[in-house]
Amino acid sequence: MTLDQERALVARLKNGDRSALSDIYQQFGDKIYREAILPRLPVVELAEDVLATTFARAMEKIEQFKIDDKSIFFWLRRIAINLAMDQHRLITRDKKIEDSSKVIAEIAPQGERTDRRSEKIETRELVEESLSMINPRYAEALRLRLIQDLDRSECAEKLGISVGNFDVLLYRASKAFRDKYPPR
Repeated sequence: MTLDQERALVARLKNGDRSALSDIYQQFGDKIYREAILPRLPVVELAEDVLATTFARAMEKIEQFKIDDKSIFFWLRRIAINLAMDQHRLITRDKKIEDSSKVIAEIAPQGERTDRRSEKIETRELVEESLSMINPRYAEALRLRLIQDLDRSECAEKLGISVGNFDVLLYRASKAFRDKYPPR
């Protein structure tokens, strides 16, 4: 496809012709998927979602695109890379929070068996001692989320922050807790 053909497609797209997006997708979709998304996000289902989101975003933001002397491929590629990296960060953050939660999960209230009661009491004491050694805000975040088992939005509300900020706080709190548990 020549640059002039691309300019014509972009002009049609800017005028609201959705079939132009289909033509652009047929021309560049596979290449963007293989070269920009899949290497950064090797989970096929997520990569396909990112590809679809890339073209939806392109449709939304087409007015911002200036064709100049470059192919639209490079603009689409940048959108795809940014979305793939965002998705990768989200997966990585969620995995780290999940892994950190496993460390503390054993102290959450559960059905007590009498043969494990003393072990749980000892574990709770070790956890509380470790919590006392980290930033009080971190300790509060861990207590709310993992001991009181509140959902993220409730925890964020109690701390007076957004859910996104709470996720960051919980991640940092979990990391600080791992460094202090068990207390030495």
